[in-house]
Parts: sequence; structure tokens; C-alpha cells
Amino acid sequence: MNEETRLIHAAAEPTSMPRVVNPPIQRGSTVLLPNAAALYDDDQITYGITGLASPAALQRALAEMEGASDVTLYPSGLAAITGALLAVLKAGDEILVVDSAYKPTRRFCDRVLARFGVSTTYYDPALTTEGLMHLVTPRTRLILLETPGSLTFEMQDVPAIAAAAKARGVLTLIDNTWAAGLYFKPLAHGVTLSVQALTKYVGGHSDCFMGSVATTDPAVASQLGDAMWDLGWSVSADDAYTMLRGLRTLSTRLPRHHQNGLAVARWLQDRPEVDRVLHPALPDDPGHALWSRDFTGACGLFGVVLKPSSQRAVYAFLDALKLFGLGFSWGGYESLAIHCDPQLKHRAIPVDLGGPLLRLHVGLEAVEDLQADLERGLAAWRSA
Repeated sequence: MNEETRLIHAAAEPTSMPRVVNPPIQRGSTVLLPNAAALYDDDQITYGITGLASPAALQRALAEMEGASDVTLYPSGLAAITGALLAVLKAGDEILVVDSAYKPTRRFCDRVLARFGVSTTYYDPALTTEGLMHLVTPRTRLILLETPGSLTFEMQDVPAIAAAAKARGVLTLIDNTWAAGLYFKPLAHGVTLSVQALTKYVGGHSDCFMGSVATTDPAVASQLGDAMWDLGWSVSADDAYTMLRGLRTLSTRLPRHHQNGLAVARWLQDRPEVDRVLHPALPDDPGHALWSRDFTGACGLFGVVLKPSSQRAVYAFLDALKLFGLGFSWGGYESLAIHCDPQLKHRAIPVDLGGPLLRLHVGLEAVEDLQADLERGLAAWRSA
């Protein structure tokens, strides 16, 4: 053969590889099949988009953690939510969405689903299960939960809602990113679809995007798989490897977030500048009983309501911080802070907390250093 042909085909045959701790990273779009009959064999991997060694390993590990029979991967947490909704909804359906849901979820419902004939009704996270079921109509296909709620951290009675929805033939989907699939097991509590932004705690290092949807329902799993093909969702082998590496240490990192977060939350509760702290693991939080019953731990994300003050004072607080970065993501090893009031304006049910709302993500730094940083911010707030 000509040299240019030899260079293309040399060393193309796989060789036996030594066994290492992690799966190999296979970068490939084309999958070479063993024979002609295999080209259209749906039981085989025929294209790289379906996941090679590292994505497949990540799916198995996530299924183990979630107690799932099937896990589908997506290129971001938002893509996991939107992908799951597109997989199970059709024109004419209605969904009930908790009003404390992640803002981009609302945006997708209002902009995209509405355009394709799916209507959305937002409900109060404080609504009882019975009250929520009164909103169910013959068109209701799915209830979207998030507990604790985004920004305001309300708890919902997930097992009761899931059971009542199932009795009415309604699917349930939960954004379980706060518990990272470790501290709360939605599928064991009857939820149909458990969604995570793996970008957050599973990745754990603020350097990779991915999302997952887990289920134990074979029919729904089939819909997720079909939609993955229809929409062309895929994740890279390198990103899947990074996520799998993060997953290996999740059960070591998350307890530190729990410990640090509660320590900082309790410290803030005693501050005269703080009206209240929104954290379901605190005994005086309205959602504490539900959290204690269903969850085995907490992450480092919670809300802080300051005493009534100007936007200028809030900005002074945030701008004085040195260790807490100002950023919208969370779940990495670093601490973060944002101002939440602009997002609350998009709620269907008005929210009046009495003072400015901040969201803190407490990372893995030493608690005393984080407290000193917050003291610096509070001093700037007082001055402003």
C-alpha cells in the first residue's frame, strides 16, 4: 500500500489495554461495526453520540447513586430539564411548575413550550398536596418540583405529591441539584424523573457543564432515549470523564459543604444586620420538618435576608467581599454570592421578604476566613 494509505490505517486496530482505575477516554464520532448485519442493529452502539466508554461509565455510576434503571446525559443542567420536558410533552398538554423553580426553566416554559402549544401554570411552593391536586386538569401531563426552591429555599412534600400525581396519571419531575443525588433520592420517593445539573456538585470544580435525567420507568426511559436522538443531544468523552472523576469524591466533599454551610448560616443568624436565614437544615426554618424526614444532609447553598436597606448598601456588601466570588453558578469548591431581588420579580406569586435577598454558596474554605469576609461585607453594608 501507498504510504499515505498506510499512515491512515496503521495502528488502527485496538490493542489490549492495561487495567487502570478509570475508564478510557474514547474520542470518536464514527463507530466501526464488525459486519454488515450490525450496521442497523439497535442493540449495538453504532454512533459515538450514544456514549462510548467514559459516558457509559458515568451513566452506570449515576444510576447506582440515583437508584435508577436508566440515566440520560445532556450537555448542561438546563439541557437536562428541557430535554426531559420535550421528551414527554406534546401540544395540548399542561404542566404545573413550582413558582420557586430555576429561572431558566421558567424561561423555557414561557418562551418555547408555549410556542409549541404546552401551557404552564405556576403554583405556590407553600401549597398543600391537596391544594396542588385541585390545579390538576385532564390536560395536566407533568408536575415540576424543586425542593428546596431556587433562591427562597421552600420545601415541598415530595413523596405525597408524587403519590397523588401518580394516582391521577400525572408524571413528576424534580430538579434535585441541591441534594446532588446524594442527600435526597427522588426515585425512591415515587418521582418519575430526577434531574441534576452535574455542573454543580458532581463536577465540583466549576470547570465542566453537564446534566442528567434518571428514571425507573421503562416507557419514560424510552421516550428520553428517542428524544436524545431526535434532538441530537450528546456529551463529550472528556467531559464525561471529568464528571465521573468528580462523582468519585462527591460523598467526601458534600459533607464539608454541609458542615461549612450550616456554620456560616448559624453565624449569620446572630448578626444584627440579618433579618433571617433561609436554610431548611436550620431547626427554626419552616421546611425543617420535611427536610429532616426526607433528606440525609444539606449542601452549601442558602439564602440570607438582610434588614431593609438600599440597593447601594447591598452592592457595597457584595463589592467588599474578597473570598466570596460574585457568580451565578455554585457547587464548586469556592464560595459565591449573588443578589437575588431582580430574579424575584419574575415570580407569578409576589414575594415580599421584607429586605434584600442574597444567595450564598459556602465552599470548602476555612469557616473562620469566610466569616471574616462576610464581616467585611457587613461593615461595608452598615457604612452605606
